[in-house]
Amino acid sequence: MRDIPHAWLFPRVAAVVHHGGAGTTGAGLAAGRPTIVVPTTSDQPFWGRRVHALGAGPRPIPIRRLTARNLGQAISVAVSDPAMRTRADELGKRIAAEDGISAAVNRIAELLGQQPST
Repeated sequence: MRDIPHAWLFPRVAAVVHHGGAGTTGAGLAAGRPTIVVPTTSDQPFWGRRVHALGAGPRPIPIRRLTARNLGQAISVAVSDPAMRTRADELGKRIAAEDGISAAVNRIAELLGQQPST
């Protein structure tokens, strides 16, 4: 089975369900899709709580509590709640407008006492 890039797949779905890794969470939000996080370990519970706090997804479902019923309910909310869909779309647009590399380079230059690039 071949991998499918998140940047290609996520804009084509109504909602994203994933483990809540930082990269996958970022890709889901960048796609402007409601995001359902099913954390299993590490920083994933944090990202699930953060997505929910931002209004871009329902409460995370810890893997040990995952059932077909609560996953189905979360998906139903994610695809039908207009406020959640709008918030996810707004976050996607904000992320698309960011120039993170330039911001990082400029901040490093400032810390080094150099003139930031334009």
